[in-house]
Amino acid sequence: MFDTVLVANRGEIAVRVIRTLRSLGVRSVAVFSDADADARHVREADTAVRIGPAPASESYLSVERLLEAAARSGAQAVHPGYGFLAENTGFARACEEAGLVFIGPSADAIALMGDKIRAKETVKAAGVPVVPGSSGSGLTDAELASAAREIGVPVLLKPSAGGGGKGMRLVRDVTALEEEIAAARREARASFGDDTLLVERWVDRPRHIEIQVLADGHGNVVHLGERECSLQRRHQKIIEEAPSVLLDEATRAAMGEAAVQAARSCGYRGAGTVEFIVPGGDPSSYYFMEMNTRLQVEHPVTELITGLDLVEWQLRVAAGEPLGFGQQDVTLTGHAVEARICAEDPARGFLPSGGTVLLLDEPQGDGVRTDSGLSEGTEVGSLYDPMLSKVIAYGPDRATALRRLRSALAGTVTLGVQTNAGFLRRLLAHPAVVAGELDTGLVERVVDELVPAEVPEEVYEAAAAVRQEALKPRGEGWTDPFSVPSGWRLGGTPKAAAFDLRVTEPVRYTPRGAYSVAGDRVSVTLDGVRHSFRRASDWLGRDGDSWQVRDHDPVAASLTGAAHAGADSLTAPMPGTVTVVKVAVGDEVTAGQSLLVVEAMKMEHVISAPHAGTVAELDVTPGSTVAMDQVLAVIAPREAE
Repeated sequence: MFDTVLVANRGEIAVRVIRTLRSLGVRSVAVFSDADADARHVREADTAVRIGPAPASESYLSVERLLEAAARSGAQAVHPGYGFLAENTGFARACEEAGLVFIGPSADAIALMGDKIRAKETVKAAGVPVVPGSSGSGLTDAELASAAREIGVPVLLKPSAGGGGKGMRLVRDVTALEEEIAAARREARASFGDDTLLVERWVDRPRHIEIQVLADGHGNVVHLGERECSLQRRHQKIIEEAPSVLLDEATRAAMGEAAVQAARSCGYRGAGTVEFIVPGGDPSSYYFMEMNTRLQVEHPVTELITGLDLVEWQLRVAAGEPLGFGQQDVTLTGHAVEARICAEDPARGFLPSGGTVLLLDEPQGDGVRTDSGLSEGTEVGSLYDPMLSKVIAYGPDRATALRRLRSALAGTVTLGVQTNAGFLRRLLAHPAVVAGELDTGLVERVVDELVPAEVPEEVYEAAAAVRQEALKPRGEGWTDPFSVPSGWRLGGTPKAAAFDLRVTEPVRYTPRGAYSVAGDRVSVTLDGVRHSFRRASDWLGRDGDSWQVRDHDPVAASLTGAAHAGADSLTAPMPGTVTVVKVAVGDEVTAGQSLLVVEAMKMEHVISAPHAGTVAELDVTPGSTVAMDQVLAVIAPREAE
């Protein structure tokens, strides 16, 4: 076993790898950019090395700086985690050339399976069924469009490099092919440095099922059962579970054997995942999609039902040890479900969010595990992936695991940064999810049912209670009666205080119930029902949901908002970076025309013209960093002209 291992990643996966290194008595080396100087993974490692400024291209994606950090720290091996350079052939090969052990498959295996086009051809030759689609690499836009028309819409555009849903585009309208291909190439280039695309037939209402494989350097390959990953948004997994309720033992064995053959076809070594798309109505008709040559985000659910530490086995295999068990020794016990906590705002269409973690409470124990990179004071910015943590629940059966996970999400508190925890809790209670009737389009079909249309009244009641409590006099001695929020007035009828508040829209609110404010806990009673919240600064949270309730000054708002009021101004929907500007001041635009692209946390958002008119103001250029709600441009309507 190694003495020292460098973890070439950040956030929750770096913390998770460090945990196993500590349990094995292996010295851990963290790396960090300037944005992560005080991050949790840096504090938990035995030592840490700065590798550059905040942009990932100058730090976490710099092969040269990572190798230099390994040399300075005396590391013998490098664990790449997932994301960043985890599936980068050049990085794996550079580690080998520098005399470092890359904890993962060989560079050749990464190159083969990282190219989705070559991967499909390779596994097909090994007898593994594949999704019908385009053939050949380096297709032009015209060739991709032609292949899509030949296959017939709907089709899925996919980057040949990378994974995680980045750059994937579902196209149902042939006339949209040109724009969607361009957007997919931009995202692929930004995420993976490679804009090569392929096109595949889209299977309506498919299930996404993947098989975990483990291979050593002595010819042994086993599979560790499947994970159901069908609950997705924008092709990104948000809930995963193991095992899948869809598969019977015969199908599980057949898919497992297909995954083993796929791994053997590329001489695989270490932990990897073979992903299949499965028609929900016919589980026996499964198709290979791709192989992820790394640890998966959702690996904890497999760990919980097998009792194996996958990071430990990655380390042991990389150190040259053979697997200590065979396929007949792998047993699946109980059920596990994982929820990905991401910095995004469900009320704003799941746009990326950011901020400082002011109050943090993450559940552990009693069948619940949280893998997290957070701590109070953590700054969540727009430069890196939006996933903050994962909450995983285990039980003897699926119903127990789901119940425990819903409870754990209700107890998850991340105030200061908007997250999807409350949304995930409601999703896990949806009748289709409880029944196991899943497919990759389910979340999009039911999303509106799971996002509250309005801010609950008790949120304003709690916010007003906090403000009313703050107005109470402190200390001893005479109290000015006009300073007490009792509604008392000289020669008049008492009148309750009213507070101008704002979550999304301004509200004037008068408290109407009893309340209690003690430390970071607030309780209010409305119509005989008690509601309890956690609070930090102007944030309130309960059951996984959170609200930032600001004070609203109607006079100031009317003065400062006059310059850019109404539907003419285009504002940033999220903090991020402007990557594309398609217009200039004076240009004529049509309603719905794409004008700008803002990127944050590896996600693109297109800013379109609200109406036909002329670009009257343009306040940004490509590369501009923008805050949420910052004015980007103003479109003067034609009627005004």
